[in-house]
Amino acid sequence: IRTPEERSEDFGLVNQGYLGYLEIGYTQREVDLLVWLEALRDKQCADKPCQLGELLAGRKEPRGGCPVQVAIPDMMRLLGTGHFREALDLIESINPLPNVTGRVCPQELQCQSVCAHSGRPIEIGQLEWFLPQRERVIDPEGNIARYADTPDPWQLATKPPVAVVGSGPSGLINAFLLAADGYPVTIFESFHRLGGVLRYGIPEFRLPNSLIDDVVEKITALGGRFVTNFVVGKTATLAELKDAGFSHVFVGSGAGLPRFMNVAGEHLLNVMSANEFLTRVNLMQGHRADYETPLPECRGKQVMIIGGGNTAMDAARTARRLGGKVTIVYRRTRQEMPARVEELEHALEEGIQLATLRSPREFCGDDRTGFVKSAVLEAMKLGEPDASGRRRPVATGETETVDADLVIMALGNSANPIIKDSEPSLTVTTAGALELTEGSQATSIDGVYSGGDAARGGSTAVKAAGDGQAAAREIRDASFLPDDQIREMVAGAKQFTDMASAANTIVQRRELQPNIVELTVRAPVIAKNAKAGQFVRVLAEPQGELVPLTLADWDAEAGTIVLVVQGMGTTSKMINAMQEGEQLEGIAGPLGQPSDVRKIPTGQTVVFAAGGVGLPPVYPIAREHLQLGNHVTLISGFRSADLLFWVGAGERVDALQAEFGDQLEVIFTSNDGSFGIEGFVTVPLKDLLDANQRGQGRPIAEVTTIGPPMMMRSVSDLTKPYGVKTVASLNSIMVDATGMCGACMVPVNMGGKLVRKHACIDGPELDSHAIDWDKFLPRFNLFKAQEQRSKVKHGWA
Repeated sequence: IRTPEERSEDFGLVNQGYLGYLEIGYTQREVDLLVWLEALRDKQCADKPCQLGELLAGRKEPRGGCPVQVAIPDMMRLLGTGHFREALDLIESINPLPNVTGRVCPQELQCQSVCAHSGRPIEIGQLEWFLPQRERVIDPEGNIARYADTPDPWQLATKPPVAVVGSGPSGLINAFLLAADGYPVTIFESFHRLGGVLRYGIPEFRLPNSLIDDVVEKITALGGRFVTNFVVGKTATLAELKDAGFSHVFVGSGAGLPRFMNVAGEHLLNVMSANEFLTRVNLMQGHRADYETPLPECRGKQVMIIGGGNTAMDAARTARRLGGKVTIVYRRTRQEMPARVEELEHALEEGIQLATLRSPREFCGDDRTGFVKSAVLEAMKLGEPDASGRRRPVATGETETVDADLVIMALGNSANPIIKDSEPSLTVTTAGALELTEGSQATSIDGVYSGGDAARGGSTAVKAAGDGQAAAREIRDASFLPDDQIREMVAGAKQFTDMASAANTIVQRRELQPNIVELTVRAPVIAKNAKAGQFVRVLAEPQGELVPLTLADWDAEAGTIVLVVQGMGTTSKMINAMQEGEQLEGIAGPLGQPSDVRKIPTGQTVVFAAGGVGLPPVYPIAREHLQLGNHVTLISGFRSADLLFWVGAGERVDALQAEFGDQLEVIFTSNDGSFGIEGFVTVPLKDLLDANQRGQGRPIAEVTTIGPPMMMRSVSDLTKPYGVKTVASLNSIMVDATGMCGACMVPVNMGGKLVRKHACIDGPELDSHAIDWDKFLPRFNLFKAQEQRSKVKHGWA
């Protein structure tokens, strides 16, 4: 274990394990001796509690035991007799991820919880991940060389193809086991990097990314294929995967929306989820100077972590490494904390403070900047036990106010609705997790299995791995099909995989105006499923940041999408500088809810108020209304005539007018009066609203506004007194854009209460009259200082 003084300033591995002794002068034989001595402590218990656990009355699952059913007594026996390589072969025949699961398994609650030893328990996890690490040291190339002669299952086509949704612990073990058994497997991952929660959620000081890459390399060597930036439920549904040829689908997509407390002040800047914070650091590498994803300021700041689980420890220890003065706030006592004992002890050793029997009642902010400044904590006491068996925290009414510059919520996750919303026949639990058949990993859809947080609603990485392992066994037992049918399915699944893997190449680039560029990009699966009002998540280059861009158009037949980008910040300027033939690092989508386009009463009109680059996202929505037979009034505003685009002869707006004639009315405005009506889009909109009040003109059925945030707020404020339904399409700050991080929070008033909506899940279109604009608009300035520093660095300030 590295010393606290050394480790708390970097992201290097804290627990070096047995092989760490090599760094301080021990020989490999001496290290092997230490391992042998530890293995000799094992009692070889006849009932194998370390492997099988204890069956207790009233519990569906045993207490303790190994979720992936590693034959721990057999492993110990082999180690105790000096058969190290045989011990590794035994483990990997059951669990191909020992170098991962051995590090993150909560062994004090699993294998070691029922050991009869007094004093220090046997270091089962340390021994488990020592074996593959030892092999890497002795034979660095041998790890992959073992799979070099594996026949390609896609070429053999003797077993039906399987789709694995998600590349977290459950997906990786499921894919490995099936690929090793000769199944053609494609893993669909929503992010641009593989590993799921292992990569975005667990810091490298606990789990090095190289170990995740090692598992991916093994699966690839076995013939497994990976498709990144693919959001199942959006890019394609489960039904579409099966229609493409995949005989079975395993859903290991993880949990979703982060939980908050719904206390006053959660809307303030720098109140964020642990998911967002850790993703910005772990996946997007925002702490490194050569990466573009912004991080909240930590150095010298008071950082408050809310929660007591392993994620809270990870967030706290990460913030400490970024220079924060960190305090963990937990509503029970230290004894009730669900975090691993080792992780909590490491956090305290690193100087992190622990405030127990405290719970936030309110967060207070700076009225000028909108940033959080302090937290009102309520003192708690322990009452009667709750459903978890822990004593329930009870508020005492006593409070204290403490400084807080950054608040990170580590309160677990609720179910992500994307997959279940895309499959009406998919049964879910009351908590929103995928419901499984008793004693099985099978869902309510034939041929679809699930495990991990997607089905459990929140658990550990090693339990997720156990679910993936169990599902692989079930899939193998249900894969009997005629040879001809298998070959046909493999061909279809391969074709779909190839199409989904297509590089996002820029096939056409048009400079519409200085600093505004139209890009036509190859994205065949997105183009096939895109709908008006949706957006995509774009990563321009490997070290860039993830940004949302609303779809301006698409061509399903050509397999392309159209994006219009205004160069404002570093990322948008990078995208605009790209040329035809270059490739974007990744595009995920289509995301968000499509526009609610429906037939309106004859004689009425749908009004679009678009400001500047708000015109491109308005275009497909207006077109869909027109195709449905609705009358459309388009109010398009620009700062001046020299910034106009898409309005000339033969351009998109002109083409719509030519096709639909009087069904489309177009009104242009410019701030300086150099084109159309002088003023903002609100000027002609007010005229239309006033005319309606007088009983004149077409009655306005609804207004949709897209453009700069202040413009959308002005449109909303204008229409509210008139009682006209108005929706705003929100291009919020996002990270994952699939509901996992919570960054795109929109404060909305519903039933007299302020609630959280998310632009990526509930939007991007939301009822503008329900949005609390005073609380929402400051969110666009969350990383203003960081963005300015980035532009200075790149010479764009």
